[in-house]
Amino acid sequence: MHDARAIAELILKGFRRHFRLFQQITHQAGEHFQNANWRGYQQDSADRIHYYDDRVTETIEQLRQIGHRGTPDTELWQEIKACYQQALLFHPQAELAETFYNSVFCRLFHRQYFHNQLIFVESTVSKERLPVPMASVYDSYFPAETGMRAAIRQILRRTLPTLQFSNLDRDIRYVLKSYAEQARHDLHPIHLLRLDILKSVFYRNKAAYLVGRIVTPDGQEPFILSILHDPKRGIYIDALLTEPTDMSLIFGFSRAYFMVDVPVPSALVHFLKELLPHRTLAELYSAVGLHKQGKTEYYRELLSHLAQSDDQFVAAPGIRGLVMMVFTLPSFPYVFKVIRDTFAESKPFGRDTVKARYHLVKSHDRVGRMADTMEYSDVALPIHRFSKELLDELNATIADSMYRDGDQLVIRHLYIERRMTPLNIALEQADDTEKHRLMQDYGQALKDMVAANIFPGDMLLKNFGVTRHGRVVFYDYDEVQYLLDMNFRAIPTPDNWDDLLSAEPWYPIHLGDVFPEQIATFVTSQPQLRQLLSQSHPELLDYQYWQQKQQSIRQGQVEDVFPYSQQQRFCVRYGQ
Repeated sequence: MHDARAIAELILKGFRRHFRLFQQITHQAGEHFQNANWRGYQQDSADRIHYYDDRVTETIEQLRQIGHRGTPDTELWQEIKACYQQALLFHPQAELAETFYNSVFCRLFHRQYFHNQLIFVESTVSKERLPVPMASVYDSYFPAETGMRAAIRQILRRTLPTLQFSNLDRDIRYVLKSYAEQARHDLHPIHLLRLDILKSVFYRNKAAYLVGRIVTPDGQEPFILSILHDPKRGIYIDALLTEPTDMSLIFGFSRAYFMVDVPVPSALVHFLKELLPHRTLAELYSAVGLHKQGKTEYYRELLSHLAQSDDQFVAAPGIRGLVMMVFTLPSFPYVFKVIRDTFAESKPFGRDTVKARYHLVKSHDRVGRMADTMEYSDVALPIHRFSKELLDELNATIADSMYRDGDQLVIRHLYIERRMTPLNIALEQADDTEKHRLMQDYGQALKDMVAANIFPGDMLLKNFGVTRHGRVVFYDYDEVQYLLDMNFRAIPTPDNWDDLLSAEPWYPIHLGDVFPEQIATFVTSQPQLRQLLSQSHPELLDYQYWQQKQQSIRQGQVEDVFPYSQQQRFCVRYGQ
């Protein structure tokens, strides 16, 4: 079988199967929310991560069965790409289908063939002329016709038709009251307002979110309605979020991907981009669960940035890690992480364990406290952009993970994360007030991860970063494990003076043992920071706290970890 059109159709058929299954499992999120089936939601969210690679593998096997392996016939594959591109005209998921094609080709053939004649290094999808108009993904409402209360009620009934709110009149009253309190200007007359609401509901963890904007003569104001389902209280609107910072955090890189129907991804993402201009296309595609497309968009952003800049890659600031070698491009807000060839004796595990732990975080609920990572293979970067000092360090630490190919340095396996200020450095630069805030948020980060059944392992301050919004986020996953796999103990009382004065533990320590009362001492040698942590979160130093959290997880409880402050919740602001 060497017909270009037939091969293009085979690849497109693989993509269509992937997207159909992706949509099916995503659609179940609404049922899980309605039934308060949080465990079912978590399982679907984790399972969905694998769907893309499974469909790519299936397509590759079909191509190999008909002889496509080894060296590609370049003339044939140019024709295949042309046929595939023709099939994507006006296709509602064209950019995703291009990425699927790239994934298949790049798994089949050597990287020397990864150029725009054979794959979609550059997208053929117009950024200005979407395959389907953006207006197709949202509905517009005109409060002047019905009144604002009726308009909100209409939005909820149309967008969430199967939900029965426990007290909708009260919720609508709180929405209007909150909007009036948060307005940054005099409220416009009702006849000058239009409400645009995305048709797709955004589900994550235990919440549903409606995303929209208020359009006025002065421009547009984005907003998010957060809806919760408590088996005791029923279904209710929990908060109205209008501040750009709050919205950015909800779509942030430290949270799990949304489960949201995306029949026309480009239109949905461009709508979100208008609301969140500081978020990149890569971040927004990833946020709505299309993380492979996020990787593609990110790589294009990187290539574009390299072409428009001239600074050099350098080692990332901060204390060197024992497992990862980390470098960065100062003008680009990301870090590049490569597993070291050898680990220190204090890290009794290997490369496969590290990769498995990064994958664990990728497929888990990150509760706003763990940075998302993009994983790449065979990444080629211009060698002249590396400083001599960095090249020397890379040769000494990751020589087995890289090779030179002409004027390119090819890294075989690479993780990329948003760059943050290491927490230990942020604390060195902070005044006493900021130190208190950072240590309080560090402790809260630990609690949030614990609630999600995550034990970070190495809790040193250098393994946490501070985002541009001042939020403490964990980013070093080589010792991450499930909380349920750990054994939390109290340090035994010494039997005699020799035990008490011993420099080494006098009691047996087994694999997985953790002694929480040592946490403050372990994470920092500075008495002030230890005291701040102990005062802010004394329960973290009590082994019984950790055991109780384990018991709650074993009983099937899924804790609430809100992506906004308690003060923004209606039940706190107004009481209910």
